[in-house]
Amino acid sequence: MLEKISEILFKYPNRNAFCINREYYTYYTFAKIISKVRNFIDTNIDISEKLIGIIANHEQDIETYSAIYGTLYSGRGYVPINPCNPLERNIEILKQTGIKTILCRKKYEKLNELAYKLKIKLIEISILPETQINIELPSVNENEIAYILFTSGSTGLPKGVPITRKNLNSFIHAFFNLKYDVNENDRFLQMFELTFDFSVVCYTIPLCIGACIYTVPTEGIKFTNVYTTLEENEITFACMVPTVINYLNPYLEEIKLDKLKYSLFCGEVLHEDTARKWSACTPNGKIINAYGPTEATVFCMTYLWDSKFSNKSFNDGVSIGRPMENVEAIVVNEKLKETTNGKKGELCLSGTQLTQGYLNDKGKIEEAFFNLSLNGEMKRFYRTGDLALIDEDGDFMFAGRIDDQIKIEGFRIELGEIEHHTREFTKAANLKAVSAKDERGLNKIHLFIENNNKSSEDVSSYLKTKIPAYMLPSTITNLQSFPFNGNGKVDKKKLITLIKND
Repeated sequence: MLEKISEILFKYPNRNAFCINREYYTYYTFAKIISKVRNFIDTNIDISEKLIGIIANHEQDIETYSAIYGTLYSGRGYVPINPCNPLERNIEILKQTGIKTILCRKKYEKLNELAYKLKIKLIEISILPETQINIELPSVNENEIAYILFTSGSTGLPKGVPITRKNLNSFIHAFFNLKYDVNENDRFLQMFELTFDFSVVCYTIPLCIGACIYTVPTEGIKFTNVYTTLEENEITFACMVPTVINYLNPYLEEIKLDKLKYSLFCGEVLHEDTARKWSACTPNGKIINAYGPTEATVFCMTYLWDSKFSNKSFNDGVSIGRPMENVEAIVVNEKLKETTNGKKGELCLSGTQLTQGYLNDKGKIEEAFFNLSLNGEMKRFYRTGDLALIDEDGDFMFAGRIDDQIKIEGFRIELGEIEHHTREFTKAANLKAVSAKDERGLNKIHLFIENNNKSSEDVSSYLKTKIPAYMLPSTITNLQSFPFNGNGKVDKKKLITLIKND
């Protein structure tokens, strides 16, 4: 990846690399900031520090993107940190990674408190001295960490997923082998927080071809801003979560994006109805349904949805297609044996995009990864926790979750983490977080607590100090007693009925 980007930085110095809050930055400007970040790391940070923290929140800026690449060019890995998340969560992330240095565009009050507690250096990128451009490739092993992203964990602690340079390069290689018609004249949308892995494709692929990245303005309503950015800048390649289309539903009849060539959806189930509506808005474009957990580097399976032909789906969810190059996908039964075509089981992944495991969590690694002999060759697989089946043509269909993990706006959420923190606060014997779709088809979290002696407001206030905003329950309901099924387990279907009747 860095080799491609270095070539582009020299080839197209005067082309625009970014448009951030309607301000353009050329590849030359980008290279200058990358170089001063790299120079600072090379001359001031001990080589033993393999990971650098980078503050990455809603206020996207050229310094933050430059910090990512300055860190990679220095031979280190980066860990994006959102200062808007609860302090406790960020402290846990920093403890797990052992980070001693954090790069940020500006200092935040929350950061000062965090840095003081953990004795971490905060470095403001904007005041670093200018230096000569240095985008020479670092001498670094491909198995070194490129970045670590943290996902929700069922124990209440965030899980660190290390992605190596080999993983990332494998993804980029596989992406270009999809043969999408993109070049330096394309305009790419970037609407995601940098702690969300789908953002990686948005700020790597365009830079490998000399294209321009357009970020979504931070002020105002996010999903309205997405449409405005698409229309005003004549975006040609957009990565989005299906939720965007659900929010834009009232305006879809008026939307016409003739320049949009590719709409790539990932992070949630893409329903046929959503694809059909969006197709009408993008008459000259292609819709791709992409699938992949953070553990398999951004996404690793794709399906081309075409309004002119019959499309494959399962329970109204568009097919997730077939594995990309360097990835192998299988469906297994409870005994981790491959199922035959058409039988539902757990989707498991293997290949060079697959992470080696979780940060400092041997138990979780043993639980999530296993070895399986296929065609006489022993391979390592990751258990996604997703149910799937394979049709007679070899296309995969997503069939739901095995556990209580859900996605909201593309963010992966363990309902068990919400329950964990609620239980700590309320001391309730029985409580349950469930997910249900609202009238717009959007996932909402509803929290039920049995004989809760705390007010809903107090519970909500406490959770705000423990979990990010996207994980907060939409409703908190106190029940005198929980409904149970014949197996003695909480009857989630009855709880969902209570939501509908509320």
